[in-house]
Amino acid sequence: MRRYPTRGVYDRKAIEAILDEGLVCHVGFVHDGAPVVIPTLYARVGDRVYLHGSAASRMLRTLSGGCEICLTVTLVDGLVLARSAFHHSANYRSVAVFGRAYPVSESDAKLVALEAFSEHLVPGRWTDVRPPNERELKATMVLALALDESSAKIRTGPPVDDEADYNSDTWAGIIPLCLRASEALADERVQPDLAVPAYVANYERGAAEQ
Repeated sequence: MRRYPTRGVYDRKAIEAILDEGLVCHVGFVHDGAPVVIPTLYARVGDRVYLHGSAASRMLRTLSGGCEICLTVTLVDGLVLARSAFHHSANYRSVAVFGRAYPVSESDAKLVALEAFSEHLVPGRWTDVRPPNERELKATMVLALALDESSAKIRTGPPVDDEADYNSDTWAGIIPLCLRASEALADERVQPDLAVPAYVANYERGAAEQ
């Protein structure tokens, strides 16, 4: 890490915590000689990050061929307003994982990964829904990426201004940001006597200290 190396974090627990809080990753790879970056959902199980989608997905078919990829996850925790335009910044937590993804083809292993996807998005959901059948499993591709080459980058705290600017009458500080769930909206064909599950009514994602 060359730019702001002091923000680099290599502790596995810190890396896993960011991955577990995030929802969307961006996967970068080269396809037909051109760089491509695709956003997608993911889940972590142990020392692996899993991707999934249609078996016909061009991205997943390309990744399953063993090409080098970079998977990134970023959480923005706040906007940092400094006294000068130059020193404005953001508080964030990010992870980058490098490597080659490999297909998960065995049905039981696929189910473990798909359960992880469900529980990563909405903990408690998997036991309430119909599990994938054989046809759906065949139509779904699952890839695994090891966390062997991974690191985090984190910024926290107030703005850092030039000393001369601290006497400025310009307001400076942090605007905290977080992902917040609104009230759940039931599908119109939900059975009328069904209550909203507690894991839906109380859904929330974590937030970092500023």
